[in-house]
Amino acid sequence: MSKAIAAAPAQIRVAATYMRGGTSKGIFFKLEDLPVAAQQPGAARDALLLRLLGSPDPYGKQIDGMGGATSSTSKAVILSSSSKPDQDVDYLFGQVSIDKPFVDWSGNCGNLTAAVGAFAVTNGLVAADRIPQNGIAEVRIWQANIAKSIVAHVPISAGAVQETGHFELDGVTFPAAEVEIDFLAPTGETIFPTGNLVDTLQLPTEVVPQGYLQATMINAGIPIIFVNASDLGYDGTELQDAINGDQQALARFEAIRAHGALCMGLIDTIEQAGSRQHTPKVAFVAEPKEYLCSSGKMVSVADIDLLVRALSMGQLHHAMMGTAAVAIAAAAAIPGTLVNVAAGAGVRKKVRFGHPSGTLSVGAEVAQVDNAWTVAKASMSRSARILMEGWVRLPGNSF
Repeated sequence: MSKAIAAAPAQIRVAATYMRGGTSKGIFFKLEDLPVAAQQPGAARDALLLRLLGSPDPYGKQIDGMGGATSSTSKAVILSSSSKPDQDVDYLFGQVSIDKPFVDWSGNCGNLTAAVGAFAVTNGLVAADRIPQNGIAEVRIWQANIAKSIVAHVPISAGAVQETGHFELDGVTFPAAEVEIDFLAPTGETIFPTGNLVDTLQLPTEVVPQGYLQATMINAGIPIIFVNASDLGYDGTELQDAINGDQQALARFEAIRAHGALCMGLIDTIEQAGSRQHTPKVAFVAEPKEYLCSSGKMVSVADIDLLVRALSMGQLHHAMMGTAAVAIAAAAAIPGTLVNVAAGAGVRKKVRFGHPSGTLSVGAEVAQVDNAWTVAKASMSRSARILMEGWVRLPGNSF
């Protein structure tokens, strides 16, 4: 006798592409391919992305979804032809929480930006007359989360995106084609929300015994709070295990993040920081030192101008977020910030910094007008590659 099967909703499928961009991975969708209920912001869209990524997962593994159980691999991108006449594609980014039922739409992912241009060209979101047969396609991206323009310089060969190549990016095992990214006017309405290059951030004594930290709080690429590694008892060469295995340290960084967010005007109460996990970021900086990065490669003092470690979604990042690299470039170029001082002070257009996976070179064009700093452009190189394309599936009652 056959066993009765309990009624349950069938799975549905959604056209998607799984891509690596920089040191991140995410699921990419064309807006028109999403179920109708998820084609606009709201609870249905968030529920769909959470289920597809496998969140919330109390085990922290996202086993029943496409997420990779890290902040770098729990991401979603929604793209459409731009409604703006001077842009090619609209780019919306969602940072999907791993253990909570939450999608954060408050910021950009700079790493996945490298994949946006390639996806847009491959999927017909860029006008054919803007794509050379051979050469570089300048894909104009409107970053909808933060209302900023980005230009991705996508290599084209025989009319198609060239993904393979010899460009090496620390934090990514295999070489690929280089994609140069220009973040245009990447600052918020005010680059320094407090009006200061360096603030004394007041904190509870249980967070830091002295009750305060010196901090540079900047909104360039993404809101970020920079503090000195030495003020926290670090030397700036720490790798992931040194921080992520220390729950007391993670709690301290979250407290710094929450108090910094309040000081920057991003939240109204400390409690609101929990519902804004993606921004701001926290990073600590130090002068150059020799260290062994996570791949086993030695980084020498001569290789770098400073050391930077950054946290994302409550964990030390394995390399560096692209948006945080924009902030590093801008802060390093402005004399007097903690980042600039760690890099040796003075005027500088480019810096090479050390992160847990190796090094990265970034640059920024800044100017001071009427005592206010502006950033015209921040630039860096990344790479991107399609890993899989087709459909993702989820239970039909998930959203």
